Amino acid sequence: MLKTNSNTKTNCKMKLTKYILLLVIFFVASSCEEFEEMNKNPNEPTSVSADVLLPSAIRQSMNTMVTESFLLGNNAAQLTSKTLRTEVDAYNWNAFPTVWEGMYESLTDIMVVQNVAVESGNESLEGVAIVLKSWILSTLTNAYGDIPYFEAINGDENNFTPVYDSQEEIYLNLLSELGRADGLLASGNGTINGDILLGGDAAKWRKLSNSLRLRLLMYASNQLSDAPTQFAQIANAGNLMTSNDDNAVLDYLNSFPNQFPLIPIKTGDFDAVALSESSFNLLSGNNDPRLIRFARPDNDNYNNPTFSGAANGSNSASCSKAGSRLGARYYNYPNQTTVGSLGISTANGILMTYAEVEFLLAEASAKGWITDDVETHYQSGIEASMDYYEVDYGVFGWNDFDDFYSNSGTAYSAVTDIWEQKWLSLFFTGLDPYFEVRRWYVESGMDWNAIPFLAPPCENLNNDNLPMKFLYPGEEQSLNAENYQAAVQRLGGSNDFNASIWLVE
Repeated sequence: MLKTNSNTKTNCKMKLTKYILLLVIFFVASSCEEFEEMNKNPNEPTSVSADVLLPSAIRQSMNTMVTESFLLGNNAAQLTSKTLRTEVDAYNWNAFPTVWEGMYESLTDIMVVQNVAVESGNESLEGVAIVLKSWILSTLTNAYGDIPYFEAINGDENNFTPVYDSQEEIYLNLLSELGRADGLLASGNGTINGDILLGGDAAKWRKLSNSLRLRLLMYASNQLSDAPTQFAQIANAGNLMTSNDDNAVLDYLNSFPNQFPLIPIKTGDFDAVALSESSFNLLSGNNDPRLIRFARPDNDNYNNPTFSGAANGSNSASCSKAGSRLGARYYNYPNQTTVGSLGISTANGILMTYAEVEFLLAEASAKGWITDDVETHYQSGIEASMDYYEVDYGVFGWNDFDDFYSNSGTAYSAVTDIWEQKWLSLFFTGLDPYFEVRRWYVESGMDWNAIPFLAPPCENLNNDNLPMKFLYPGEEQSLNAENYQAAVQRLGGSNDFNASIWLVE
């Protein structure tokens, strides 16, 4: 009988064990690969193309701005009034985190689109991404002042605590980037697929890029010494919006989830916002036919309508809370007139319109930045706004626009007329109504009397002062504490909505 010693037995056992382990590893690895193959969903790609991400980014950012215009922008600017939970237009502000969260979240898809465009050499698509990114970040800095900017868009993916950059640096870069976008879009290289805003038209995106530069230069005109020169160069070069066909507005569909964002909300929540007393007084005083588009007649009679306006900051019985509901284009009330029966369009999401561009050019002409005729641009801005809202002049006793302009009292006489008509034209244009009112308020020495169509809200809770900024969201204090504290120190040590940001210093 053959004998084996203990060492031989041990070696055999070790070899057998290793062999078994190798077999186990092989079969486990093979099974995992097969399992992963079985778990792959052929209808759910692992990477998403730019033409899928672009419409998602446009829709999300526009939806955020429509919602925040309803809740914040229109009310803070006194175009509309809150009849419930009146903190916004009583100027007793808390943090509005949905602005911060919604707009920063939109940047995620846009940055992927930009990276794909750069990698593929698609200059037109890159230009579109830059314009959208610049609009979103300009909205954020206009609202908050110093914000995460350079590290938020160019930093490492794992940088969860980006530095807050100064608003001045941000503005200079935004203007530069929009200028770069103009050049990319002018190149004609590449296509723009998935564009639900401007239909893939690079020429229209170029006009938007340059028009946005004019907007930013006007906002920063008290801080940038070369703003008049830059403005004139852009205006004289052309490639701006020239008609309502160039409007950067998002057309919504008739069904969820791509319908106008206010349509699905409860009637009670929609009724918490009404036409303001300031808007009502101005529109009704001029027999302005936009009144029947901004507001639903109290009697739901579109041939002989009646309207009313609610006071901003209406916290007691001494302030009027009776204001007309917002117009039919913004919401479908049961058993009441619809846009279909009126033959008009459901509301769009508005990024920027030709009317705004004309008012920018009118104000620049009045300031002497450009040599154009002030009244020509002013009149064109009003007419563009009327056309956009598909007004019916006859219901208000006018034959046509010329009749209205000549006989309603809106004909141009002073720069505050430009402010007044621009204010009306910015209805539901994101947060820009508030940004413009803030600019006029500061330029007027913080004197409400210098803005003839506005006044301190009834029972104002901020000593009759207009807030200068939005509060940073509370989560920033815990999630990005060091950089948040540095930004707050630059505001004077407090996260205060009356603190002066660079734009209003």
